[in-house]
Formats: sequence, C-alpha cells, structure tokens
Amino acid sequence: MKIENSILVLGIGNILMNDEGVGIHVVTRLENEGYADADLMDGGTGGFHLLGFIQSYKTVIMVDAALDDFPAGHVRVLRPRFAKDFPKQLSAHEVGLKDLLDAAFLLGNMPEIHLVAVSVKDFQDMGMELTPEIEKAIPEAMKAVKELVVSISLVSNPSCDMLVN
Repeated sequence: MKIENSILVLGIGNILMNDEGVGIHVVTRLENEGYADADLMDGGTGGFHLLGFIQSYKTVIMVDAALDDFPAGHVRVLRPRFAKDFPKQLSAHEVGLKDLLDAAFLLGNMPEIHLVAVSVKDFQDMGMELTPEIEKAIPEAMKAVKELVVSISLVSNPSCDMLVN
C-alpha cells in the first residue's frame, strides 16, 4: 500500500459475518466514490500484521462494529488511547485490535486514534447481507469519517481549505 496522506481510514470487520463487516463496507463505499483526502484500507479482522501500517501514519481513523447498549445503526466517534478506552466489546476480532494498539503504544510509535463505532446487535450469523439498520447507518459513518478528516486536517494545517463532499 502506497502512503499518500497523513491520515489512514482503516475499515475493520469480516464481511462474511453480516453486520460485523460494516467497517469494510464503509471503506469500500468511500473508495467507490473516489474519496482521496485520506488513505483507505481494508483491515480485515485486524491483527498484528497491521502494526506497521498504522505506525506509518500520524492519524488513524478506525471504522468498526460495536456490540454495545446503543440501538443497531447508532454511529459514534470515540478517541480511544488504550485498549481499555474502547467500547466494552467491539466485534468478533476485539482482542486482536486492542492488542494491536497496545503494541503500538508499547513500541513508542502510537498514532492518534479515532474510532467510528457502528452499533450492531448480532454478529454471529454468517452471510454477506447487512441488516436494514446497518445499511442506513453507512452514509452517517461515511460522513463522520469525512468530518474527522477535515477536522484533523484543519488542526494540522490551519490554512487548509478542505471541504466535506
């Protein structure tokens, strides 16, 4: 993957487990519309193989499914710094993603992390279809990503003239 921006949008999930793959769907749709204000990456189910990628960026915006107390399709933006700062349960790959970030912190090369969490109710079913609630949440998650990129870019470069599409 060629690094072209200082911000990475990392979609996490397993598209074979319905709503659990929402992070991948968000990144794919951003790619399909030609979004170029940040680098986009399908991170699959996370894991230590992503460590080098995330350490190559100043800022990483992760998009992932969260099993939490919010209604399905609820989108929220978090600023986790350590594994304990994440929602009580991300999706099925929770341990690997949290361990990945702890490893980056311990190695002394921790990017600024933002998490766009999309609440899901179940990610045990196999299949590639999103539920209607999660399908409707994708544009909101995409908007949250774009707003974060603009906000981060403006803080990093106050003379930047980026606009949200």
